[in-house]
Amino acid sequence: MLLLLLCSPKRGRAAAPGSRWARRLAVVTTALREYRPCVQQNCSCHRGVLESDLAPFSGGIAEADVKEMVARGVGTHYQVFAHRLYREDACMFSARCSGVEHFLLELLPELPDMELVVNVRDYPQVPAWMALRPVFSFSKTKEYRDIMYPAWTFWEGGPAVWPLYPTGLGRWDLMRDDLSKAAAQWPWEKKKTQGFFRGSRTSAERDPLVLLSRREPTLVDAAYTKNQAWKSDKVRTGACAH
Repeated sequence: MLLLLLCSPKRGRAAAPGSRWARRLAVVTTALREYRPCVQQNCSCHRGVLESDLAPFSGGIAEADVKEMVARGVGTHYQVFAHRLYREDACMFSARCSGVEHFLLELLPELPDMELVVNVRDYPQVPAWMALRPVFSFSKTKEYRDIMYPAWTFWEGGPAVWPLYPTGLGRWDLMRDDLSKAAAQWPWEKKKTQGFFRGSRTSAERDPLVLLSRREPTLVDAAYTKNQAWKSDKVRTGACAH
């Protein structure tokens, strides 16, 4: 679970041209100025991504390409035969695969016989410089050619957050209602002027935020969850993370 904080420079200390923040602030400013909310009717927000990701495969997908991805182990191998779903034994995150399978099983009556490779890692697998290959991923950037699909956490398999969600976040159909109620109870004017973060230590990039929280707890409340949270020596020798 990530929360992106967009902070303005302190009053009287605007980022000077050429500073390391100037480019990032310019990008944020441009994004906010050009943002237009999409029309959400009939999943139209996602149609452009779907059509763009599938367009390179309009000529078909070779069986050899699927076998290559299975052999490389970049994802979990699924097969649909006679409207039954089959999966290889191995799955890196069983709860994530379960979340994916929840939706595949709902679609089975409409699916033809087929094979697919579903990546349940947090990062894409098909960089743009690599030969085009069919891999479904829930997360990607423009530098990758994976095919986007809805994240498993819409049903189950999300990050574990102790003690509220010890088995992982999920059921976003229900979570949306809880979030709406909380938003109504705590409007923006009542919120603390404080950054907040809870999440796994998937890389060292998040350590500075946790360390900053320990030095300036009124500025930022940041800590790692137990889920996949290996901790560096610097983080481990400080105050205990939640």
